Order: sequence, then structure tokens, then C-alpha cells
Amino acid sequence: MTRILAAITLPLSIVLTILVTIVCSVPIIIAGMVKLLLPVPGIWRKVSIFCNFMMYCWCAGLAALLRLNPHLIWDVEGLEGLSKKNWYLLICNHRSWADIVVLCVLFRKHIPMNKYFLKQQLAWVPFIGLACWALDMPFMKRYSRSYLLRHPDRRGKDVETTRRSCEKFRRYPTTIVNFVEGSRFTHEKRQQTHSPYQHLLPPKAAGIAMAINVLGSQFDKLLNITLCYPNNDRHPFYDMLSGRLTRIVVRVQLEPINEELHGDYVNDKTFKRRFQRWLNTLWDKKDIQIEEIKTSYKNAGQ
Repeated sequence: MTRILAAITLPLSIVLTILVTIVCSVPIIIAGMVKLLLPVPGIWRKVSIFCNFMMYCWCAGLAALLRLNPHLIWDVEGLEGLSKKNWYLLICNHRSWADIVVLCVLFRKHIPMNKYFLKQQLAWVPFIGLACWALDMPFMKRYSRSYLLRHPDRRGKDVETTRRSCEKFRRYPTTIVNFVEGSRFTHEKRQQTHSPYQHLLPPKAAGIAMAINVLGSQFDKLLNITLCYPNNDRHPFYDMLSGRLTRIVVRVQLEPINEELHGDYVNDKTFKRRFQRWLNTLWDKKDIQIEEIKTSYKNAGQ
């Protein structure tokens, strides 16, 4: 019976998600065209407000779809003290496509609309890619170590993209989201990267270091988010669409952005090592936290 329900729920969820995305993204795309054709600061500000409102509607639509699953339980800690009037840098472990849905749905009423650093491939996804472009979300193309050895002229291009993108966010409160692992976690990727962590890939520091360097003291806090799907660890996004996702665990930790985190990550090797040590320490704690969450639910039989 469960399989039959999942078989029915999956296509229905996909269709509804696509419809919500189209309804919300088309006005954003049209507004983006207006923004492109009329480069007037006053118009740009109004277009940005409108686009953020439509993104909020998209998040609300996804939240409504998640509420259709009567078995889904949210376990969230740490939302106190957040404000839509602040600037935040949000870092998070990356397990699944479901992560983006969770962050949008959970934080839509607590912090400014999220601006994601996205992979270049997403720019070509119908509706989503164009909508993200209209929302000024930066598309980053990461290069492998072997590629950079063959093409040294491409080194630092993704960091330069970060710098240009962050300049846009000075005008209004923004939440900049960076999945610092650079890719979704899998056990195969864990082995390929020789990750020292059990549940995480090694973090990449360049993007957030550049964001902090550009926006400086404008960031009020760093939001260190830990996501976990203890009962649906293998395929969270598929289980979300098929109505089989039963629990989402989110831990929010506010971290200060001290002066020691400001510096030239590209040219100052001493600062680069210090920044990487700081980020690695956060990741050490996050890995332990995920293990504790999984163990606690396993012991509780949930």
C-alpha cells in the first residue's frame, strides 16, 4: 500500500512543484527583463523588491506542498534572534537537492531572501535558471585541480565572480548562502576527496572568504546551519517528492564574524591558512553534531 501511495504521490508532487515554480518564476523573469532594459536605480530597487516577494511566494508554495505530507516532522533549534533587517552569511552542509527547499521554506519568515551561489549548469535549467539570474544570484563554475594545472589563466575566476556578485548586495539586507563543500555529499565523493569527515566533504573556503572581505562589517552574523535527514538519509529529495520524508533536523548556530576573518584570501598565505583552520574547526564540530543527531534518533527508534 505504501508503494502504491508513493507511486501516486511522486508524479503529483512533481507536477505541483513545477506549476508553483512556473507561476512564481515567470513574473520574476519578466521583471528581470524590465531591469535589464531600464537601468535606472529607482526602478532596479523596485524590481528587486518585487522579485524577492515572488521568491517568498515560491517558498510559501513549497511550504504548502510539504504540509501535504502528514508524516513529516520538523526538528529545528536556534531560530531565536534572527531578523529580516540584517545581513547574513549562511553556510550549510549539502546532502541533497532537498536542502535548498528546506532552507527556503524554513527561513523565509526569519531572514532576508536567500541568495545562493549556484553551479553554472543551473543557468540552463528552464525557468529556474532565468529566475535565479533575475534575482542576481551568482553562477559559479568551479574548476578541478587538474584543469587548473592545464589552464592556469582560469585560476581565481570563481573567486572574482564572488567579489562582483557580493558588491550588488550592499544595497539591501541579504542572506548569502554558500554550500562550502561545493557539491552534494556522497560516499563516493567522500572517498575521492579523502575527506577526514564521516558525514561531510572537505569545505572550500575561497567563496565565503571573499564574501566576508567584500561586504566586511556589513554582515551581522554567520549562520552555521546543520541539516540532517535521519530517517531518509539515502534519497531525501526523492522521499520528499514521494511523501516518504518523515523527519527534517535543522540546527542553527550564530557565529560572530570577527576582524580576524577579514583579509586577502587570494594573496595572503598566512591569512588563507588561518581562515581554512577556522572553517575546518566548524566542520569538525558539524561532523560530530550530525553523528550525534543520527545516533540519538537511532537509539530512540525513530
